[in-house]
Amino acid sequence: MSNHEPPGHPSAVAVGTGAAPGRGAGPARAAARLLASETALTFRRPRHLAMLGVLAVVPVLIGVAVRLVAGDGDTGSIVAQVAGNGLVLTFTAFFVMLPLALPLAVSVVAGDAVAGEASQGTLRYLLTAPAGRGRLLALKYANVVLFCLASCTLVAVSALVAGLALFPAGPVTLLSGTTVPFAEALLRAGVAVLYASAGMAALGALALAFSTLTENPVGAISATVVLVVVSEVLAAIPQLSALRPFLLTSWWNAFDGVLRAPMDTGRMGTGLLVFAGYGVISGAFAWARFTSRDVTS
Repeated sequence: MSNHEPPGHPSAVAVGTGAAPGRGAGPARAAARLLASETALTFRRPRHLAMLGVLAVVPVLIGVAVRLVAGDGDTGSIVAQVAGNGLVLTFTAFFVMLPLALPLAVSVVAGDAVAGEASQGTLRYLLTAPAGRGRLLALKYANVVLFCLASCTLVAVSALVAGLALFPAGPVTLLSGTTVPFAEALLRAGVAVLYASAGMAALGALALAFSTLTENPVGAISATVVLVVVSEVLAAIPQLSALRPFLLTSWWNAFDGVLRAPMDTGRMGTGLLVFAGYGVISGAFAWARFTSRDVTS
């Protein structure tokens, strides 16, 4: 499972061409070319497109289910809020998809970033170019971050379109009971997208670290997904509540701070610090492993 083709694929060519002396392309331009190539390859692979398609469809299915339930006269709080305002479907979609659907998609892309290259035999070829291992790893992570942002944005846009098509729109009542105009609620949804993207980027850094440990991308992906599931289980055990602040998954739903007035920036800020901590530690481990790794494939 690799994001790349055999030697000679565009990413490898971008590294070699951009870094070659005397060709007029500086390090920044070479890095930009490689990142553009990585991103293009990521977003045109069939399985990645399939995952994005699933991410786009799930919010629509949630909206249709809520529409059917609301039509049967159900007045449950979440159902009533979504049925009363289509924009609320955006936040509901994140509550449903952040525990597993979005992490699974990110794990596939990030876990495949290095291990996939090694399994296909293209990693050694890429490292022959003078781009540097550290820069190559940083560009691969930048590609993962872009995928996280694209995935979360896709979920939000899909939910918004489905919500506005299935339900009325107007001022939104927040969890704190305050009603805000539609435009402000839309802005809050944008903040939720950025927060969710940061959480997924932290998971992407962890998956990338796993990817540097193996030449089997399935192993890196599986390890990341298992870690997410175990974290969710640990967070659900009351006797282990002391562990929750240290679990990455415990902070993903803190985006609900945007649904309070005033916005709960304190809890969201703490969540961002946790994301940054996971990112720095995972990135340092990945860098130490990748820069000292003996690449044989």
